[in-house]
Parts: sequence; structure tokens; C-alpha cells
Amino acid sequence: MEVLHRHAAGIDVGSKSHFVVIGQKPEDVKEFGVYNEDLQELVKWLQENEVTTVAMESTGTYWQSLFTVLQQAGLELYLCNGKFTKNIKGRKTDVQDCQWIQKLHSLGLLSSSFLPDLATEQLRTYCRHRTSLLETSAMITQKMQQYLRLLNLRLDLVVKDVCGLTGMSIIEAICGGETNPQTLAALRHGGCHKSEEEIAKALQSNGRQDYLFGLQQELDLYKSSASPDWAV
Repeated sequence: MEVLHRHAAGIDVGSKSHFVVIGQKPEDVKEFGVYNEDLQELVKWLQENEVTTVAMESTGTYWQSLFTVLQQAGLELYLCNGKFTKNIKGRKTDVQDCQWIQKLHSLGLLSSSFLPDLATEQLRTYCRHRTSLLETSAMITQKMQQYLRLLNLRLDLVVKDVCGLTGMSIIEAICGGETNPQTLAALRHGGCHKSEEEIAKALQSNGRQDYLFGLQQELDLYKSSASPDWAV
């Protein structure tokens, strides 16, 4: 087959090291570490050998730092799905893998995966992180409700949202040591549909300190995960 990319390199991406090859001879293979200075050395080696295009597998998240460094160096990059770069069965070593990737790439048999532009990628990172925080916050809310029920504090029956203004005020007071139902009910927000008398009936605790400790821990976690900085 005709060679389409004569100055091509192939990289077998790993968690602790990367195997890089610029040809099919044993001396064309070199192993590099994953620290930044190692990646800079990798780029320098490619440039010294006049490599212009690089193919690599999208292995986990290990490829991302390497991809960024190579991209900044101005190299043409092909990020390939692993199912298109699988080596022949029975020939599975890091050296053979990178040589196989380089061979396929030099013949033009590899296509790059879609990669968004930098602005889109950054926005995606923020959105994914926000989603993770929301999921964590929801899980913590469920645990707080569980501890409240174990304390016989049926706040969930008298307020629509235990993490709303009324609910959080009452939970913080409970964790602060307040046990009087009437005092807790007086923290009711003006928009709450239930009266203070109804709320007070639901807030007669059994006083279990272990459940109270758990509630306090979950409250602290909720405050840290439900920060208004990202919730807007």
C-alpha cells in the first residue's frame, strides 16, 4: 500500500509511560515518562526526527495531557478509537502496539475522533462538574432526610423542601443543639404553608446523639457541595 504520511509517529499511551515510534525498526522506538519534562522531551525527539503527524489511542484520560503538549507544539494529531487500532491477536506488547499504530497511520488507515474546540471543551468540563455536584447534593439531601426520620423529626411532612429556607433554618438549629419544638417551629419562613403548631408537632426528637452526629456531618457536606457560586 502507498505510504501517505512519511513523517508519521505512533504512540501507545499508558498510565506510567508512553511508547513512541517513528519507524518500524527497533531503534525507532523510545519510551517516555508521563511527567511534564518527559512530555517536553518527547516533543523535542519528534521534532528532531522531523515528525509532522502523530497518531495515538484515546486511552482513558491518560492521553489528554500528552495531547495538549503535542497540540501546542504544532503537530498534526490523530486521536483514534482503540477498536480501530487493535493489534493482531498474539502480538500484544507496548512496542508492537505503537509500531502497529504508526504503520496504520503512515498508510492513511486511521481516522481521528471528533474533538470540540477549546471553548466548547472548557464549557463541557464545567457542565459535567456542575452535574456531578448536583447529583452529590441530591444524595446528601436524602441522607439528611434519613437521619431526620431516625431522630423522629418528620420535617419532610410539614415542609415542601427540607433544604428550603424553613428546612435549613430548622436543621441548622437542631445541629446547633436546639431541642425545643416550639423554638424550632418559630424559625418557620413566612412562605411556609404549615402553621407553627403543626410544625412543632413534627419536631419532637428522640435525642439520639449518633443520628444527630450523622445529620451534622451531612449538613456540612451539603453546604460545601451546594455552594451558590456554582448553583446559579
